[in-house]
Amino acid sequence: MAGDDTGARPDEDSPLSAGESLALIERQQQEVHRRLGVNAALFYGPWGAAYLLGFGSVFLTYPSAVPLRLPGGVAAVITGVLFVTAIVVSVVRGARAGRGVRGPSRVVGAMYGWSWTLGFGAMYAVNIGVTRLGLPADAVTLLYSGSALVLVGVLYLTGGALWQDRFQYGLGVWMLVTGAGSVLAGVPGNFAVLSLAGGGGLLLTAGYFTLRPPRHRR
Repeated sequence: MAGDDTGARPDEDSPLSAGESLALIERQQQEVHRRLGVNAALFYGPWGAAYLLGFGSVFLTYPSAVPLRLPGGVAAVITGVLFVTAIVVSVVRGARAGRGVRGPSRVVGAMYGWSWTLGFGAMYAVNIGVTRLGLPADAVTLLYSGSALVLVGVLYLTGGALWQDRFQYGLGVWMLVTGAGSVLAGVPGNFAVLSLAGGGGLLLTAGYFTLRPPRHRR
């Protein structure tokens, strides 16, 4: 009999059970994640490479650091290309992640994104004003690198608090420690700290999100 056919589909107008509703929500969330293509590793990876190789190349320009010295022009090109690439990738991925998102989440994401631009703009304005006082070259180097890492750390802390992401919050703490440690290391040790600790931390974060199960990625 038709009523005894276990393979028959239920009436489409019949209400879904609690289990069916949860399964439907999960499928919809997975489909949204698939279409948006959001992968946090693609944010952290380029920045980790920029920190590791960019600041690492600057460290090699100091003859007192290592026996093999890298020409300053070469280090400048490496650092510039890597950081510009990381910025472009972040902007493109951020725009893609925000596409299709509506409501408060879109507003929060946009405000957080602008916090980076506004924060770094204000930081550079302050640093430029301070350097006009006639600081030594090494002090200027420590000022820019240290303040940039502290700002990055605070912004990661903010992002972790906004989205209740303990891993991102922990990364913020690590960046704060790295920024402070780079200043205490002096020049050129600060570049080694920025490269190994800063770049290494970002690359480990990228690896974490790469290996993390897709359903748990944010």
